[in-house]
Formats: sequence, structure tokens, C-alpha cells
Amino acid sequence: MHEIGSYTYDDYCKRVKAFHGTLAPGILVGGFMVDLARRNLPPGTLFDVICETVQCLPDAVQLLTPCSVGNQWMKIIDVGRFALTLYDKDTGEGVRVHMDSGKLERWPAIREWFFKLKPKREQDLGLLVEEIREAGADICGMDKITVLPGFLRGGREKSVTICPICGEAYRAGDGAVCPACSQGELLPYVEQAYCTEMAQPKGCGVGPANLAPGGRPSQSP
Repeated sequence: MHEIGSYTYDDYCKRVKAFHGTLAPGILVGGFMVDLARRNLPPGTLFDVICETVQCLPDAVQLLTPCSVGNQWMKIIDVGRFALTLYDKDTGEGVRVHMDSGKLERWPAIREWFFKLKPKREQDLGLLVEEIREAGADICGMDKITVLPGFLRGGREKSVTICPICGEAYRAGDGAVCPACSQGELLPYVEQAYCTEMAQPKGCGVGPANLAPGGRPSQSP
């Protein structure tokens, strides 16, 4: 019987359903991908994760590792590929695992799901779950990689400053103004009227004129 980390496949399925709300095939496949990557890192490696999609894979990472978006040990670079990388926090050396489409001919239910050849309601979920159990990590490809220095521990500026346009705090290393303002979209997911109001001076006492060197509020009364 295939195992995913310390779980049996059936136990992992239960955890996926409890965590995600449904028995998502992408998290089942993702479990085998995370497990394969971990087994190919040196024992005791302190690792970070990069996911190349927002769909399902991040949930598999959070179920099987200490890494999450919140603790910044997992990053999502959404290029739409069903792939992830686990790498040493300090050296950047790691492994990238991806779904290998060339290995799916033996698994028609997985192929239908992965390439969306049928609407979800027409897919046989029971058969799909069993094919994923049997296929395990055999449908994955893996490569040794080294990530760029900017993704390593301590590789990014951590100081905070105030944006002179919107008046809100942001990472100083992102530039002279915050990324949202530099792109001309204060909040691209709300109505423009709110953004217009947001751009007005706040009088909060922590603006560019009130900042000491290094982006910290000055101590003057």
C-alpha cells in the first residue's frame, strides 16, 4: 500500500477532506509530490517550498510540512504549472517535482482530470482516487535544482517604511513606493472610490516626514 509521509493513503484522504472540504485529486497527487521531494533531500534539511500554482499544491504542502504562506516558508509563484520545489533555506539546493504528462497514458482517469477532458461532474471520482493511489509518485518527474539567492533565508530586505502615496507600511526593499502604488492600482480588488479616499493624507503621524532613518517612526513628540 502506498504511503504519503507518515500516513497511509486512506488516512491522508481523510485529512485532505477535513482540511480542504472535499477530496481534491490535486491534493492527493500533491501529497505524493511533496513526499517524493522530501525523500530526495538530505536528512535533516531545513527547507522552504515554492509552488508554481495556487491550485491544490499549497494545501498539500501545508498538510505535510511546517511550511505555509503565513510563516513565509512557502512561496507561490503562479505560472500555472503543477510543480513544486523544496530547497535548503541556506544553500538553495533542492529538488523540483512536477506532473509528467508523458506518464499519464496508463492512467486514463488521471489524464482526464489533469487535462480537463471531461467536466468535473462527469469524472469518476472513485476511479480517479484509486488510480492516484496506484500511480503514486510514478506519474511525477523530478530534477535537482538550485534556487536564486533572493529566495534564501535572509536574502530579502526586511525593514519597513511608509508609502508616500497611500500612507501605509510596506517592505522597504520593494522600492520608493509600495508595489500597489507603483503599479497605479492601490487596491485592484475594490471600487475606485475607495482607492481615491485611501490615497488622501491620513494625518496618522507616521508619514515620510515623520520617519527616522531606516523607515522607523521618529521619537520626537
